[in-house]
Amino acid sequence: MFYSRLIVVILNFFDYFQQKKIIELIKKKFAKPLVIFDVGAHHGETIKLFHRKLQMKKIYSFEPSPKNFEILDKNISKFDKDKVEIFNFGFGDQNSKNFINQTLESSSSTINKFNEKSNYFKKKLKILNIKSDNSFYYQLPIIIKTLDDFIEKKQIEYIDLLKIDTEGYELNVLKGLSKNNKKIKLIYFEHHYDDMIIKNYKFKDIHKLLKSYGFIKIKKSKMLFRKSFEYIYENNKINFKY
Repeated sequence: MFYSRLIVVILNFFDYFQQKKIIELIKKKFAKPLVIFDVGAHHGETIKLFHRKLQMKKIYSFEPSPKNFEILDKNISKFDKDKVEIFNFGFGDQNSKNFINQTLESSSSTINKFNEKSNYFKKKLKILNIKSDNSFYYQLPIIIKTLDDFIEKKQIEYIDLLKIDTEGYELNVLKGLSKNNKKIKLIYFEHHYDDMIIKNYKFKDIHKLLKSYGFIKIKKSKMLFRKSFEYIYENNKINFKY
């Protein structure tokens, strides 16, 4: 357990320097406090980063895993509740009940299935010093909603930044945004190119969907030590006045 947590801490350390570049780009786009959606909040790492580096009007954070949410709730206890609101459910292309594969080191938890034959999967078990697949993850029941339903029920007028980190479930999240995508200025997400998680789509499918919504790609950066990239897309159809 200690070893797996240490690996996460090391990866977060290197991610911090990459995220600094992302933050600078976001700052250039806005000259006002931001409304942010944090989809896949995990333990609140993004909340802390955005709170420290950006002007925030409000951040809505969503974490479907009850295990991760329990830690998230403790980690954000010091923040102003008027500016940070957390929710224990995830987003997808339809309202449903589902299961999440909760991993030992928690950051790889996914709604998708793991490809246990993947060399990347086996390598991760070895790095984390885990002897069997069964001890790496277990299933927990979760609730899935759509972004469209949440935006309409909460009467959200606009979203400056939509951040998505859902370990291979990004396309499903974006498909649930067919009605209200014009309310969003920037979408910031991570995409994995390894075969550890079984996905029924490729990056080109995300790009095609976002293009149909009126977004263009403005940033692509490789994540260290992983076959993953971070992307930022900008709404190109609506003229936001800031």
